[in-house]
Amino acid sequence: ELLEPREKNEVVKLVTTANHGTTPLVIACRNGHYDVAEYLIEKCGANVNQPGLAMFDGEMIERAPPLWCAAAAGYLSLVKLLVKNGAWVNSTTKTHSTPLRAACFDGHFEIVKFLVNHGADIEMANRHGHTSLMIACYKGHIKIVRFLLALQANVNRKSIKGNTALHDCAESGSLEVVKVLIEHGARMDVDSYGMSPLLTAAVTGHRHIVEYFIHMPRLVSRKERIDALELLGATYVDKKRDMMGALECWKRAMNERYYVNPVILKPPPLLVVAAYDFAREITDPNALDGLLNDPDEMRMQALVIRERILGPAHPDTSYYIRYRGAVYADGGMFSRCIELWNYALDMQQSMLEPLDPMTQSSLFSFSELFSFMVNRQINTGRKVPPVHKRDLLQVFKKAVSFQDTVSYGKSRLQMVLEVKQGKEMLDRGSARGRDIAYLNKVLVITLHLASLLCHEMPESIVEYEALHQALYELVQINAKDNNDRNVLHLIFSERGTIFGPEPKSSTYLFPSAHLIKALIKVGADVTARDATGSTVLHLAAMFYPLPDLIVILLDAGAHIDAVNKMGNTFETLIWSNNTYETFLWNKRLYSSVYPVKYTTLACLAARVVKKIYDIKFLSYKTYRLITFWSDAIAFLEEQHIHKKLLHEFWNLPSFPARRTYSNNFDNERLNDMKEEMSLSLFSHVEIYPFSKISRGIIKHNRLIIYDGNNTANHCTRSH
Repeated sequence: ELLEPREKNEVVKLVTTANHGTTPLVIACRNGHYDVAEYLIEKCGANVNQPGLAMFDGEMIERAPPLWCAAAAGYLSLVKLLVKNGAWVNSTTKTHSTPLRAACFDGHFEIVKFLVNHGADIEMANRHGHTSLMIACYKGHIKIVRFLLALQANVNRKSIKGNTALHDCAESGSLEVVKVLIEHGARMDVDSYGMSPLLTAAVTGHRHIVEYFIHMPRLVSRKERIDALELLGATYVDKKRDMMGALECWKRAMNERYYVNPVILKPPPLLVVAAYDFAREITDPNALDGLLNDPDEMRMQALVIRERILGPAHPDTSYYIRYRGAVYADGGMFSRCIELWNYALDMQQSMLEPLDPMTQSSLFSFSELFSFMVNRQINTGRKVPPVHKRDLLQVFKKAVSFQDTVSYGKSRLQMVLEVKQGKEMLDRGSARGRDIAYLNKVLVITLHLASLLCHEMPESIVEYEALHQALYELVQINAKDNNDRNVLHLIFSERGTIFGPEPKSSTYLFPSAHLIKALIKVGADVTARDATGSTVLHLAAMFYPLPDLIVILLDAGAHIDAVNKMGNTFETLIWSNNTYETFLWNKRLYSSVYPVKYTTLACLAARVVKKIYDIKFLSYKTYRLITFWSDAIAFLEEQHIHKKLLHEFWNLPSFPARRTYSNNFDNERLNDMKEEMSLSLFSHVEIYPFSKISRGIIKHNRLIIYDGNNTANHCTRSH
């Protein structure tokens, strides 16, 4: 009724306009409203191929076509309606997922058949190279799998990571699908990690699939059977916490190794790892039973076996090392946790690209653990050991830019350290899909680690120097987030916290005054501006107006009257929240911070210029130096600097007071000018570009004159 009185063009425009990223037709198809969809298409001229945002299982699907939504939600009647009205059966979402793949995901067999019969391409893959057959196998929809295989779907096609449909069903645990794929010629290929479907089943703990594979000699070798049983045992220890099941698997593997000819010896260990408590892999079958008396030794055996079989590059290797460390931390064994996590972090940084999410997760876990240890030492009755500076510093160095080496076997691999290498990778444009948000997260985590380091004074001169060297490296990298904010900005920004609000009882607070002082000491710029023209002081006023922190910034040279692109100063931002609580807080703030103390002659001069000439814009990007006073005075005369301006600047009698000069300057006139204006204090003159008319101010014993070329913000933006 609302649309019928309107013109057709207006109606079409209304139904095709995206609101909140989606269209009425996408919403109708997502929710199964057939009558609404039919009306929008046939009466209103809605575009059946116009995509929009759609929510499925808590995930926001971008650029989802109406047909994709209907197929994913299982509404066959809507699918038929859309195809009848010209919907593209091979349309895709932002991630290149097709309606056919969407239907395969949740097992909508009738929709799959309909789409295929109307031209859907069964081999179209998403951005990960994952096909409709692969997702049907992973989800265990045997009916769809048989249907696609009957259409000659490529059973051995590989995704970008090298996995096949057989890998997918081995991972998900569908034995019935595994058997169907084998019947249709599926091969036991390996993926990019060197994992076969057999090892995939072992690492996920699907024993029934492992047993099926190892009883097929034509598919797997004897060594592959042994590795699978050993890996399955490790999975039983860490994932299933079934020690007896693990022991049974390892005994079977031992028998296969040593009691069948030819004997297959375990490879000698490349190194003995301190993080594993120097555990060596057991090679004597008779020693296995003794593991039941030492559960901790059995857990270390699981880590050693997994690293040998999967290698350090596989995500599960470092994941289970971190998992075991977390279990130790829960039991109060923090030193064991830190040791294992450091080993996992070394492994990740040696094998993964900078800014990898797995490495970020490790750094984040360290930051959480150290924060917990610092806070709980005083605030709870639980006995928590102190955080050792060497542990903190070791992790912090790995997060910044220190080039260390880590041994793996006989080779020494250069560690890829996150902030420095990540910034360089982003600058080169070789980030492979990573964006600056990844760097921002690592920066914030690094700052929290640095704050913990600065929480207490170092215990020795060596530690003190090492800390400041590390902070210096961080500042020199000059990494910034997507808002052009450096490390000082991030400390005070709303994104600067990674744990949420600290509890009131917390002994460790962020931002930390100790960290801010340390960063300033090693060269962090308190006057630097972000993309909005805001300095650190602006952000402090908005998010953390703490008197102690404000004083630190002002003492370091932050300009109290600096103006950002929105025309805000520190003071205007402080008073912008006009509540009684804000009034009381600001009263406390101003009792600690005396604005006059931090207002320089340059600031006052700039305010005069602003007041007299209502200056709006000023560029501070370029300037030139004038070394002779005669040039300066000539410039003043050429630009017709107002007498009132000079009087306001230096509070002198109206100039000229004693003599009248000709149009040409001479030395006598210059000396009189210098004497009257007390210019003998000023060493030289600088010229800055300025809008419309030139002005002069004093800065650090210099006369600064602005000339008229470029435009930017009010003169307090750069003194």
